Amino acid sequence: MDLALLSARVVHITMGVFWAGAMVFNAIFLFPAIRDAGPDGAKVAAGLTQRKFMDVMPFVAILSLLSGFYLIWRASIGAAPGYMGTGPGMAYSIGMLASLVAFAVGITVARPSMIKAGDLAQSIGSAAPADRDRIMKEAQALRVRAAAGGVVVAWLLGATTIVMAVARYL
Repeated sequence: MDLALLSARVVHITMGVFWAGAMVFNAIFLFPAIRDAGPDGAKVAAGLTQRKFMDVMPFVAILSLLSGFYLIWRASIGAAPGYMGTGPGMAYSIGMLASLVAFAVGITVARPSMIKAGDLAQSIGSAAPADRDRIMKEAQALRVRAAAGGVVVAWLLGATTIVMAVARYL
C-alpha cells in the first residue's frame, strides 16, 4: 500500500470536490441571491467574511492543486513525454491548466472584490450620510465583479471536474 499516493488522492478529491462544489453553488445560487437582496445582500457577504469563507477557499484550492501536481507527477513518472502525450496525460494537463486559471481568477478577481465589498458594506454605518449612497453603489459594483469572477471560476472548475472524472478512460 502506498500511503503517500492514497493520501494525495484523498486530499485531492476531497478538496477538489469542496472547491468546485462551493464555487458552482456560489455562481448559481448564492451570488444571485445576494444580488437580488439588494443592500441586504451585504449582510450575507459580511457573514461569509466573518465565517472566514474567503480565507478557507484559497487554502482548499491550494491543497487541491498541490496534491494534483503530486498525482500527475506520480502518474507520469516525472512528466515523461510518453505519458503526457497519451489521452489521460493530455486530459489531466487540460484539467490542471483549467484549475490553475480558475485559481488565478478566484484569487485576483473574485476574492478581492468580495472582501472589498464586505469592508465597504461594514463601513456604511460609520460613513457620513452624504457618502452612504456612493459606498453602497461601489460595494454593489464589487459584488457584481465578484459574481462574474465566480461564474468564470465555476465554469472552469466544472470543466476540470468533468475532465478529471473521465481522463483515465481516454
